[in-house]
Amino acid sequence: MKKRILMTALFIGLVFLLAGCVPGDGTIDPAKPAGFLWGIWHGWLAPISLIIGLFNKSIRVYEVLNTGWWYDFGFYIAIISGFGGLSLTRKKAKKEKKQ
Repeated sequence: MKKRILMTALFIGLVFLLAGCVPGDGTIDPAKPAGFLWGIWHGWLAPISLIIGLFNKSIRVYEVLNTGWWYDFGFYIAIISGFGGLSLTRKKAKKEKKQ
């Protein structure tokens, strides 16, 4: 029971730590727009950004101040690898249950 509470507390703490760099929070300088690596980071944080954006209108899923194609490329790589990877593991688990 104590291990479950500790793991839950660590998970919640990690979510709040990661949420410190969501798109639209003011960390991107207009003189240096978000590039490829920021795109990957924002892609990984997209689900958290979506939830926070429901309560804070300045937070977006996608950074408006970006370099263009390279930011988009990093963002979509992170989205596809994160959520696409989840779907692959689900299919694998279903196949194992059938056998």
